[in-house]
Amino acid sequence: MTSLAIASDHAGFAYKGVLVRHIESKGIQVEDFGTDSEAPVDYPAFIRAVAQAVATGRHRFGIFVGGSGNEAIVANRLRGIRCAVVWNERTARLAREHGDCNMIALGQRQMSSEEAVAAVDAWLSADFHGGRHQRRIDSIDA
Repeated sequence: MTSLAIASDHAGFAYKGVLVRHIESKGIQVEDFGTDSEAPVDYPAFIRAVAQAVATGRHRFGIFVGGSGNEAIVANRLRGIRCAVVWNERTARLAREHGDCNMIALGQRQMSSEEAVAAVDAWLSADFHGGRHQRRIDSIDA
């Protein structure tokens, strides 16, 4: 993987910066879709921008950081997006292994920055298991 899309709302802005620096330190190019401060914004525009970048193939993976992670509901409205709310390494890894999730959403108010970094690392390093999980994804897409 050579590139990844990321965005946040005001409630996830601080962790977004931490994650961008961490991901770039691994040699992965990151495109930041905003927001650019902790000034209050409406999250749908920001997570939709990341989801569209992934859905169109501009990026293989996307991350959104909000207050809760439940902002994933916006991304999941786009065809071809499977965005999981993750709150630790295990849920992040399973999102990839079982759901072949091409996006994750994290909640800055739900975890430490160290836990967020560990979750992203687990998700990025996991591989999709296929098999019965592929049948389930095919059923979702049907």
